[in-house]
Amino acid sequence: MGRGKFKKNKGGRGGRGGGGGRDGGAHRPYQTYPEVPKENAKFEQYYDLLLNLPEDEKVEFWAALRRELPNSFRFCGSKGHALAVRRLLQTRYIPEITRISHDGVLVEAPKAVPWYPDSLAWWMTTPKNVIRKFPPFSKFQKFLVSETSVGNISRQEVVSMIPPLLMDLKPGMVVLDLCAAPGSKAAQLLEMVHRGEEARIKQVIKTFSGTINGPVKTEDEQELEAARLEADPSDDGRATGLLIANDADYKRSHMLIHQLKRLSSPNMIVTNHDATMYPPIRVPNLEDPSKPKYLKFDRILADVPCSGDGTLRKNVNLWKDWTPGSALGLHITQVRILVRALQMLKPGGRVVYSTCSMNPIENESVVAAAIERCGGPEKIEILDCSDQLPLLKRKPGLKKWQIMDKTGRVWDSWKEIEEHTQTLPDGITPSRLAETMFPIAEGSDCYDLPLDRCMRVYAHQQDTGGFFITALHKKAEFKAKPEDKKPQVATDGTTNGANGTNGTNGANTAKRVLEEDQTEEQTSEPEGKKRKVSEEPIAGDVAPLEVEPVVPEAEPVVPEAAPVPEVKPEVESEVKPEETAETTVDEPIADAETTEAAAVTPKVETPSSEAPKASQQVQQDRPERKRKQEGPYEEPFKFLNPDNEVIKNVASFYNISTRFPSDRYMVRNATGEPAKAIYYTSALVRDILTLNEGRGLKFIHGGVKMYVKQDSPSADVCRWRIQSEGMPILHGYVGEERVVVLKNKETLRKLLVEMFPKIASGEWARLDEVGERVRDIGLGCCVLRVEPDGDEPDFSETMALPLWKSFHSLNLMLPKEDRSAMLLRIYNDTTPLINMGLKKGAKTEEVVVPAEEDGDADAEADEVKDEDEVMGNGAETHEAERQVEEPAAAKVEVQA
Repeated sequence: MGRGKFKKNKGGRGGRGGGGGRDGGAHRPYQTYPEVPKENAKFEQYYDLLLNLPEDEKVEFWAALRRELPNSFRFCGSKGHALAVRRLLQTRYIPEITRISHDGVLVEAPKAVPWYPDSLAWWMTTPKNVIRKFPPFSKFQKFLVSETSVGNISRQEVVSMIPPLLMDLKPGMVVLDLCAAPGSKAAQLLEMVHRGEEARIKQVIKTFSGTINGPVKTEDEQELEAARLEADPSDDGRATGLLIANDADYKRSHMLIHQLKRLSSPNMIVTNHDATMYPPIRVPNLEDPSKPKYLKFDRILADVPCSGDGTLRKNVNLWKDWTPGSALGLHITQVRILVRALQMLKPGGRVVYSTCSMNPIENESVVAAAIERCGGPEKIEILDCSDQLPLLKRKPGLKKWQIMDKTGRVWDSWKEIEEHTQTLPDGITPSRLAETMFPIAEGSDCYDLPLDRCMRVYAHQQDTGGFFITALHKKAEFKAKPEDKKPQVATDGTTNGANGTNGTNGANTAKRVLEEDQTEEQTSEPEGKKRKVSEEPIAGDVAPLEVEPVVPEAEPVVPEAAPVPEVKPEVESEVKPEETAETTVDEPIADAETTEAAAVTPKVETPSSEAPKASQQVQQDRPERKRKQEGPYEEPFKFLNPDNEVIKNVASFYNISTRFPSDRYMVRNATGEPAKAIYYTSALVRDILTLNEGRGLKFIHGGVKMYVKQDSPSADVCRWRIQSEGMPILHGYVGEERVVVLKNKETLRKLLVEMFPKIASGEWARLDEVGERVRDIGLGCCVLRVEPDGDEPDFSETMALPLWKSFHSLNLMLPKEDRSAMLLRIYNDTTPLINMGLKKGAKTEEVVVPAEEDGDADAEADEVKDEDEVMGNGAETHEAERQVEEPAAAKVEVQA
């Protein structure tokens, strides 16, 4: 949703909604707080006037806003897996809940959201006192918590699920989520990027191996048939699309990583940039490699920071804290975000703009102002989405509206403001208003925009929160108009510049945007007047500086940015939104080269890349700049040569098919050599990370952890085990000599409950149909391929899990929470896990897990945690937001 609370955070970016965090205090006593009165005279006055609902509907509207919001959640992951988990809810938990009677009335069970596809979104209105009282609800709650912890369920507000569904995102497309944290919508988009991939890969593997890993289910065949005509099959069925998820707040961007990495996608990048000046990203130019080419997106989601007054039902403090000025301060930033999104969009592409606000200052006025700046209705069209999600109740967008200033006075038009300021008495409270906040005046090309095509969702229509969504179609490239330099008018008669002070924050990005802009400008220049490649771009060449997208068909040479000096492990300070909002990219930027050189840039290196001597000299000569540290230092992304000895050894040990690409492996450490973890990315992610080295882009996450270093029991055993998150990607390409096939449900249960079951001295026979196979297979990591042979609905999914064989024992390499979730899901079993290696008399050997050398602090902390859990000596719970400095070497025990 748009961003919950309206109060400005430290960065000044408006509210950041979402659910409350978990209390980290141990044994903290239960506290009660006085109930917030659900009334606010100005708020009620404004929306009664603005919405003009019929009297009976008005009563429903305010009654709904005062009720508690229903709990809602969504089944996520691949469609086949999501349907399997959903089926469990319907067959195991709902029948028990529907038998519960409270005060003589049957309790209402969770029900599917009627408009969400495939019934994958659910909600419930059961009061908390009922949930606490009855055991079936306790079991259901445990199921929700368990599946949420492993990423199979996303706790998400219902209206927050709408924007991704209106993007018409197809496999193979490149999509950007500009304001992505905490990540629930980005997760929806990522699922769409991978739609149909699992079935396509199965089909490809079947064609080149003659077999298929597990039976093809009816759902797989249907999904394959639906996706076959949409997806690009050139990568052996693998998804070729891309999601870039961005957030301006560094800490929240790591929350975003925590949410998205559960989906194990190599087709994702997380960035940390101000959305109003999102930098251009270079991609390969296959037609002419000597000329730069910039990434243009098929789809962009702009779920912008907003006042969040649609979230009253869950953020009850808004009743006392809401003021008219909360929306006024965000309008200009929202317009800039939407304009930048439209600039980065391909012709024919779609931007979905959304907020969790009901205020037209943040909604219809933003849409109208952005369209006016981007060339009007000839360039940008508001799409009619009334035929999409037909069961979703909605209201049309407003075409006329009023504005309430900070004093509570309501204004009908900008003309009224201008006339009033000429006769104002002293003592009026200032209230900054801008012309773009009002409906566009008659006579403009944008006067009669079909704003009624926008979508408004109110609380009383389907028992949800309030939300605004609109879909915009880019018909053709445009040259964006400079931001209106007319001064804002305060109702005390004073004036304020529309842009305020022109600070230097964002100059870095503005220079790169200028670089992109100059590409098209040079297209129309005579050949003799084109700037030489050796010349540096001059900020004063374009005044005012207009951000303009590049035309892919004609992209001449653009001067390279100045080399970036090496920087010590400090993180670039975040561009503060209150400053960014006053530094538009439509202004000339002074000393852009200096600020560019000061950027902290994650380095990306290919195996053959070497820094030129001239660049090294510049790096030595330029002074370092001190910046405020905002978080852990981001290690560079370095891709490995396919001829790297580690890669060759891994491929040989697992007998990986040559059909699996070996040129997409990377590490994240300063040496560029495999130390702790090896990641895998898609081809497009690799190209983007490589080509944008030294350009000031802040990439903070990319790739899936494929291999993790593990001390081996023998010199002949590969020291790199397959990580569980990389197993779904790789397992179909692993040779049969490293595969153990399991078909029996009870055998899997033994491996889940027992950690380090012994296999020496004939004890392998306890493992049923896999016993002989695990006795004979070589030491080290192998693939446990689960192929159910029965018709049980709870045990029907094909899975691939990492299995580690040592001299005397075996171990399923899964964290405890994953084991417990799988036991509950498949067996409805809450049996405590048993560490067989800790039994009296068990032989053990000490293995040292080296300290992390990988730069993704959040992910690496989880990896250390996972290692401890897998080996049986970890703490019982995760702390998702803990700060990690230098993880010390941890000692763990494995069965000898």
